[in-house]
Amino acid sequence: MSTATAPAPAPEHEDRATLGSIARDYFTKVRGGDVGSLPAILGLVVLVVAFSLLKPETFTKAFNFGNLIQQSSGVTIIAMGLVFVLLLGEIDLSAGYTAGAAAAVASVLLTNHGWPTAAAVVAGILTGTVIGMFIGSLVSRLGIPSFVVTLALFLALQGVVLTLIGEKGSVDSGEWIAKLNADNLPVWLGWVLAVVLVGSYALSTFVSNRRRRANGLTSEPTLLWAIKTGGLAILTFLVVYYLSIERSPNPTIKSISGVPIALVMIIGLALVLSALLSRTRWGGHVYAVGGNAEAARRAGINVKLVQLSCFMMCSTVAAVGGLMLASFSGGVNNVTGGNQTLLFAVGAAVIGGTSLFGGKGRILDAIIGGTVVATIQNGMGLLNQPASRQYIVTGLVLLVAASVDAISRRKAASTGRV
Repeated sequence: MSTATAPAPAPEHEDRATLGSIARDYFTKVRGGDVGSLPAILGLVVLVVAFSLLKPETFTKAFNFGNLIQQSSGVTIIAMGLVFVLLLGEIDLSAGYTAGAAAAVASVLLTNHGWPTAAAVVAGILTGTVIGMFIGSLVSRLGIPSFVVTLALFLALQGVVLTLIGEKGSVDSGEWIAKLNADNLPVWLGWVLAVVLVGSYALSTFVSNRRRRANGLTSEPTLLWAIKTGGLAILTFLVVYYLSIERSPNPTIKSISGVPIALVMIIGLALVLSALLSRTRWGGHVYAVGGNAEAARRAGINVKLVQLSCFMMCSTVAAVGGLMLASFSGGVNNVTGGNQTLLFAVGAAVIGGTSLFGGKGRILDAIIGGTVVATIQNGMGLLNQPASRQYIVTGLVLLVAASVDAISRRKAASTGRV
């Protein structure tokens, strides 16, 4: 007769960690090659300090802070979608023009055909999904390299955008889309959402840690949980406070205050996409395929389906980014999603810590990297630096990020962490 045994309790020292032990554990991970987003965060701090000292009268103002969020929202959201294909060790060169094509479809249906706003927006987003399905099918079923497929779509979708917008060379996106990247929440609602965000994080992570500890699994020390929660609270409340300041140059003509809707969209998407990657079986399969596709296949994972779904996810999220690009520019034109949009989006994901080799990355990486790229462009623009220097600096930062990734992977392999 068998008897059930209770799960082994988690080691006691896990919940008796000190600040020193937490720091030692973290630096051990870093020395082992697991640097995560640390280089990007340190780089962002350096950039903010430098531009604050060089241009304190403009860079540090709440008006510029709000503008920076709105300027970078489209690229940041596209970068969030690119994380999915980068996790597989693949690339999507067409993500920028996928965004442009999706925005063009929504805008044309709204402006030229009088569709209801909701239907036109859904049609635009589904356009991205269909493009991703096409790309993913060619890559996963026919085995065509993603570089070749997406390069072909990069060229073809430019023609699609030009065809959709017609001879005028632009099309208005409508009032609703225009507000996505221009309007702000009421100040009180920004504070409510901040409290909900911090409270939800604190409660969910605390409950998760207790559940893991009760089941004998490795859990986060309570002190570390408190540090993370406190850090998130401080950062969130500071951002909301700063954005709640009246930041209009002429408040008597038009008042500008409150959290931009663009920031809410970025955070909302990040929460949903992060949950898909970290809390679902599908997300585990994505990391498994990116780490070793053959091993994943032998483990029973449908590698082709994972590849297809990641390209669909990338293009769908890019479509949302396209709406933000159209909103910021006031409509769709022949360069929406073009120029440096794709390069900045890929750069944002990689600079933030997503590996080009696959198997390592988070949605948060795209947000951090997008902030770095936007800060470079914004700060150097305020310093009246020519575009040539902005591109050089951004390119060098991307090269450094890729080098850090390669070095950290080599170090991790030598220490047995991968």
